[in-house]
Amino acid sequence: MNKIIFSGVQPSGSLHIGNYIGALKQWKELQNETEAIFCIVDMHAITVPQDPQVLREKILEVAALYLACGIDPEKSHIFVQSENSDHANLAWILNCITPFGQLERMTQFKEKSQKQKEGTTAGLFDYPVLMASDILLYQTDEVPVGEDQKQHIELTRDLAEKFNKTYGEVFKLPVPRIQKETARIMSLQNPNAKMSKSDQDPAGTLNLLESADQIREKVKRAVTDSGTEIKYSQDKPAISNLLTIYSSVAARAIPQIEQEVEGKGYGDFKEKLAEELIKFLQPLQEKYKEIRENEAYLRKVLDEGRDYSVSKSGGTLKKVKELVGLGR
Repeated sequence: MNKIIFSGVQPSGSLHIGNYIGALKQWKELQNETEAIFCIVDMHAITVPQDPQVLREKILEVAALYLACGIDPEKSHIFVQSENSDHANLAWILNCITPFGQLERMTQFKEKSQKQKEGTTAGLFDYPVLMASDILLYQTDEVPVGEDQKQHIELTRDLAEKFNKTYGEVFKLPVPRIQKETARIMSLQNPNAKMSKSDQDPAGTLNLLESADQIREKVKRAVTDSGTEIKYSQDKPAISNLLTIYSSVAARAIPQIEQEVEGKGYGDFKEKLAEELIKFLQPLQEKYKEIRENEAYLRKVLDEGRDYSVSKSGGTLKKVKELVGLGR
């Protein structure tokens, strides 16, 4: 029996090259050997205020980008989180066994609440419990995530174990699947910070739907390290990040790229990288446009994904409710 994998992306901001290299590229490969379930996590997105019209458009944009990046609805199941109420129902039940102190210790909550201060919501605090319910509903074996989400998977396992011991065996204990070499694509403006859809500096993020001119400009302005050598090295985080991106979009090993650009300056290297990115993104963008304009097809894919997700999660939630004594 195939392993079950589950993962998702928020429909806030714009998907960028880091999302592709760190997640979507891996998903595309995994769907050939697993039962793959990919969610558009719109309930997670509203932990910060969203314009409702923009959010609805972004949900369809993300779905179309999943497909354009190679997620095949014949092999995978794509659905919108809020269209399956089992996620919220299980989250509430898990809330009732989740220690408050454990959520307080979540690194992402501490970082984000420091920025949001008085605007910090209960939703942001509770985000990891909803994420746990997303994963546990589908008896997930592996969760492809970035290094920054590892702590949330550990919480998911803790809650699954606690529930199983307290009420009876229901949940599998999922493990994170982290692709070390490309798990963290960093900002083009700050090689010590992960490339992010919510980055305050738009020059740091290279979006999948950027024009050729925008790509050239952002790569040209990308920060570099001292010295002139183009080498993957711990003490050259900016160049190492650019080499990782180059290697992924050009499908060539980093040592091979280092040889190709040996003796060249940073300017030449960036020009080559920009052209590789444009060459890589152009067919993806054309496919996206074609899919996004065929809204009937896009909605059909999401409808089928929703129906599948409800059929899959319903059995888990039914068993959970019976064990905790909910319902008549």
